[in-house]
Amino acid sequence: MKKLTFAALLLVSGLLTNSNIMAQSSINTNNQADNARSIHYRRINANGQSIFYREAGPAGAPTILLLHGYPTSSHMFRELIPILMEKYHVIAPDLPGFGYSDAPDRTKFAYTFDNLAKTMQSFVDGLGLKRFAIYVFDYGAPTGFRLALANPEKITGIISQNGNAYVAGLSSGWNPIQKYWEHDTQENREALKSFLTPEGTKFQYFTGVSDTTLIAPESYTLDQHFLDRPESTEIQLDLLKDYKTNVALYPKFQEYFRNRKPKFLAVWGNKDPFFLPPGAEAYKRDIPDATVKFYNTGHFALETHVKEIGEEILKFLATLPK
Repeated sequence: MKKLTFAALLLVSGLLTNSNIMAQSSINTNNQADNARSIHYRRINANGQSIFYREAGPAGAPTILLLHGYPTSSHMFRELIPILMEKYHVIAPDLPGFGYSDAPDRTKFAYTFDNLAKTMQSFVDGLGLKRFAIYVFDYGAPTGFRLALANPEKITGIISQNGNAYVAGLSSGWNPIQKYWEHDTQENREALKSFLTPEGTKFQYFTGVSDTTLIAPESYTLDQHFLDRPESTEIQLDLLKDYKTNVALYPKFQEYFRNRKPKFLAVWGNKDPFFLPPGAEAYKRDIPDATVKFYNTGHFALETHVKEIGEEILKFLATLPK
């Protein structure tokens, strides 16, 4: 066999190098694609607390911030995130005192909605989020609406899933809590502990649901696991007490809706025992172009109607400014 010339060796070497570069490039591209299709579980320090969050989707895509409510965590979005992550950058934190985020002692952290919002502001700033839509549910609503008031230029749109901002939306289920607001006694505080029991948690998940076999048991059992931590009872009672500050802020939230007219979608379980359909319909009073959709289910509408709600959200997000 004839020896390869120097020029031929260079050519072969170049081909091999280019081939390796192309193969590595293909691997990198595939890794990036796989990365975008994965849900990542991360932590960041915000307002002095270690905040757990789920992140998915292309980093350069429009961002949506998912804010959970009581008594759950970002786990409630486990089936919604895969629906949104193909086209959107999805971020879902656990609020302080919930899920896998820090639950600092009450003497070191004030469990108020102002402080939850302050922590989420630090979270948003820490991640460098400049523009994003928000999905708010239950406690996530007064937290997210505070963010919107403080950062109107950042908010591209709002999705409220049983996230209330109107007195008309409060059911009689709030009566014992309102009694505590009016008369801050130990007796009235103790009476609210029934909300924290396994029966109270299951009541939130099952009430208004026609097919309870759709409720995944890991949902309410995980919530109860965190509620049963020794420090959780007083933390949650503090937040129930402070919820009155949210009702006091309803006029401010409504003023923001009227003045800013944000793109708005309400997706609402119409059998919610705590937040009534009139609370969803009231958004149209301040945002006439708001879209309001009802689903025949209860408080945790994603447990039973995640596909329908996900499709509605995708349609809504496609209309938002980038």
